[in-house]
Amino acid sequence: MRDEELELADRLVRIFENVLFTEEKSIQKGYFSDLSIAEMHTLDAIGPYEARTMTETASSLGITTGTLTVSIDRLVKKGYVVRNRDEKDRRIVRISLTREGKLASRMHGKYHKVLARHILEPYTKEEQALLMSMVEELDKYLESQASRYNGSESVRKTAKEVAAKTRRRENDDG
Repeated sequence: MRDEELELADRLVRIFENVLFTEEKSIQKGYFSDLSIAEMHTLDAIGPYEARTMTETASSLGITTGTLTVSIDRLVKKGYVVRNRDEKDRRIVRISLTREGKLASRMHGKYHKVLARHILEPYTKEEQALLMSMVEELDKYLESQASRYNGSESVRKTAKEVAAKTRRRENDDG
């Protein structure tokens, strides 16, 4: 492997690890320190708007409904999620965020917004466009690789949903 390839590989791994580490630390040191990253991402998957079924949410997270049930139980106890039976079909359980859950999800979105702003800020508009183009190519390549594995469609769908929600929040914030 060439030196540039080794250096890029090392940097990509460090970037991934550092994003996860700083995201975790920002949650731990913030107002929502009782939440884990997985719980925060569960809140994002539920979304701030309409109630979702357990099945829909588990599918978008790429986990089983049993695994989601354990997480939702914890989030209900912590006051971030409410669970209700569907009025038409009592077998269906719908979950939605409480006011506190919506706030936690919104603050988590701000973490990503601040990160993106910090990365883009030092560059000119032309350099930002080039960087975005390179990141898009990297994203496309990684998406094509991810699609080779079972269940990756739901994980990718969740990532796209979270990105779309973050963009919506940014637009709402002005």
